[in-house]
Formats: sequence, C-alpha cells, structure tokens
Amino acid sequence: MSPRPGAPNDKTLPAPDPSQVQVIRSYGPGRFTIGEREWREPVLVTPTATLAWSVTRTEDLTPASVAVLREGPSPVELLVLGCGSRAVFLPPAQRAALKAAGLSVEVVDTGSACRIYNVLVAEGRRVAAALIPL
Repeated sequence: MSPRPGAPNDKTLPAPDPSQVQVIRSYGPGRFTIGEREWREPVLVTPTATLAWSVTRTEDLTPASVAVLREGPSPVELLVLGCGSRAVFLPPAQRAALKAAGLSVEVVDTGSACRIYNVLVAEGRRVAAALIPL
C-alpha cells in the first residue's frame, strides 16, 4: 500500500504559495524577478519581504549589512549568499563575524542561491537570500 499524500513517508515538497511567501521566479544578467516584481540591483530576500541591498561585492558583506535579517519575530538563521557568476571564498574573520551575529552562511553562485532559497523556503525554513546580480 502506498502512503497517502501528507503521510510521514511522503517525499513530495509543497510548492510555496507566491501569495504567501517571496519566491524567486527568475534571474538573469543584472536582474531578478521575485514574486511579481523585477529588481535590477542586489537584493535581500526573506519569506516575507524583498529589499534593495547596498552590497555589490562579497568583500563588503558585514553583520551590519544584513542586520535587518535578525530583526522581527522570526529572525533568519541561514543566509544563502549569491556572489554573482561564481562563488567566492569568505575569509574566516568575515564568516566568524556573521556567525557571531547569529547567521550561518552558505556561499554559492547567484543561480544556485536562488534555487537553494526556493527549496528551503518551501520547507518552511528561516532562510534569506542575499543576491548580487550576475
């Protein structure tokens, strides 16, 4: 007998409802489509909001530049950092400062960051994406 949908062994992930959460619909050179809006700048994306972000290079990422993610009733625990066309190395001191601010960071290229964010938000995780355009 196969498990019924929603049973403990069911492996199907629910698709996030775009009317309830911020979903990254597409990305390309210099742009993102998040929900129904197009952005042409770096952005911070959380399940509840998308904000313009002033960081254009990973070297400029600081706890202060992502402090908004730790505010509110459900602070973000995991930050997926999309670095552009390729992932870059975060120096240990930079990573430690973010960890001390309460954020675990996954550093990947921007395309991967978009996909990872969408999967984790569909799972109901407290995740955010910090995206630098391609």
